Amino acid sequence: MKLKFISFFAVVFFFLFISPFRVFASSNFITDYHVTYTIDKNGIAHAVIHGTLTNTTSQYYATSYSIQLGFDKITNIDAYDRGGPIAPNVSKNSNGYVIALNFNKQEVGLGNKQQFTITFDTTTIAHHYGRIWEIDIPGISNPKDFSTFTVTLKTPPSFGTPVYVKPMQAGGSLTFDKQTLGKSGISLAFGDPQVYTFHLTYHLRNTNLYPITTTIALPPSTNYQNVSISSMNPRPINVIEDKDGNWLAQYYLSSVQSMNVVVDGYAVIHLHPKQDPMSPAQLSDYIKPQPYWEVNNPVIQQLANQLQTPQAIYDYVSNKLHYDFSRVTSNEPRLGALKALENPNSAVCREYTDLFIALARAAHIPAREVDGFAYTDNPKQRPLSREKDILHVWPEYYDSQKKMWIMVDPTWGSTTGGVDYFHQLDFDHFAFVIKGESSTYPIPAGGYNYTNDPITKDVQVGFSTVLPNETPSFSLASTIPQEAIAGLPIQGNVLIKNTGSAYIPGQLLTVGSNIFNPHEETLQTSGIPPFGTLQVPISFHPTNPITDTIGTYTIRVAGVSIKKSVHAKFFFFTPISWIIDGIIIAAVCGILILQNRK
Repeated sequence: MKLKFISFFAVVFFFLFISPFRVFASSNFITDYHVTYTIDKNGIAHAVIHGTLTNTTSQYYATSYSIQLGFDKITNIDAYDRGGPIAPNVSKNSNGYVIALNFNKQEVGLGNKQQFTITFDTTTIAHHYGRIWEIDIPGISNPKDFSTFTVTLKTPPSFGTPVYVKPMQAGGSLTFDKQTLGKSGISLAFGDPQVYTFHLTYHLRNTNLYPITTTIALPPSTNYQNVSISSMNPRPINVIEDKDGNWLAQYYLSSVQSMNVVVDGYAVIHLHPKQDPMSPAQLSDYIKPQPYWEVNNPVIQQLANQLQTPQAIYDYVSNKLHYDFSRVTSNEPRLGALKALENPNSAVCREYTDLFIALARAAHIPAREVDGFAYTDNPKQRPLSREKDILHVWPEYYDSQKKMWIMVDPTWGSTTGGVDYFHQLDFDHFAFVIKGESSTYPIPAGGYNYTNDPITKDVQVGFSTVLPNETPSFSLASTIPQEAIAGLPIQGNVLIKNTGSAYIPGQLLTVGSNIFNPHEETLQTSGIPPFGTLQVPISFHPTNPITDTIGTYTIRVAGVSIKKSVHAKFFFFTPISWIIDGIIIAAVCGILILQNRK
């Protein structure tokens, strides 16, 4: 029987944007791989690939073998088989590196095994950002070409245990089989939390001939992130919080005035969201139709009735839409959910988000949009919008059982070929604004450049290893006058001024008095963003009209208190009565003078 040799070409692809190649003559061999990645403390991965080609026929044997690796950079490449070292032939192409081997000894015969080993180093797998190590283990271009494919990851003790593994794996093992690897591979993260620094520029302009008050949206604290604003130049009039939790800084612009506002701060990103209990009445705003979210459209309604759950909607959107990289640099208009369905091959992150929100709301699942910064070192796998500045858009839905908003990213779930961005997000998403009551407002940082200068970079985000001081601080003041008219309510405001860089959550405010009623009253305040001041109206009941008394009242908030005095005077003893008396006397004198002239 005549034996035939085969030059065997196998392809293992590590980045999903590379088109897969076929493994030639795979029917003549059973291919098994075991790959070990050992990461050192500097993030350099030492890869060891143990391959076995088992003959399924006595007519063929392998004399050579080639493997395509989709890494950007590999070094220190070595190879050997049972016959000893092999000088690998390494070539670079647009897809990465091809390593070709000529075996020292051929294994002939049914069931015989051609075993070989390839080793190399790469910096592509592990990355250190701020306080986080992220590791991306590559997947397999065509899993069917391998009988078994096992990957073992070894990390240094300094990394600790991973805070997430995608896809989730029971038992905490860092050995993954072919089914777990799939085409998308494995993503892991070590460390918690992540800290971003940001430097944002907002360009404001009033083209009117009359003055206006305008607002800018600052990155807010959410159930995933705590934001500290260290400086704002110039200072705003006030910073308020809207129903979606956005921080809106108010500025006064005179006629035909331009102003640049520079904001610096920190954002601490947590992996697991905090609870955010909301009533059905509050959640009702998040199932309503909005422009681009055509909730009542029959097509949207029909799909929502079929899908019903957040995960089913996520899976549908991730698989239905295909990212159109040509739109990243173009200025094409936003399509919205319905047009995204009609043009599934022309989607960017906005279309993925709009379709998810419309379908979720149509299924009576509260959902809204998040605009912000997303870190990526691979824009082909994890693309960004680049709308006005480097931004990304993703949705979130409300889980009524967990009582929290859950962020998901169907865009990256699609472009990575199936990495799980539903059950667990990551440390790479930093929210700038939340759009729930409106699908178009507020505008995030990066969208305030009226010059449309493509060179200007208004969003600068970096990493920090230091946790900022997030201890809230505030001052108390009262606008209740020191003198009041007896017989009338005593009214004014408590002013709570945020004097720190961190958000002040809603507090219980207690007002008590030794003389005035009510003697004690407790009020719930809303939250106060950095650089913000909250006015809380307070009132005491009218006193006896003929009273002339001095009483005190105390205001207490979170362990801070102030005490003030009020003199409730009989009307005729107050300065206002003197003014009124003077007006009356002047009027009477005027009448008498006019009568005398007649």
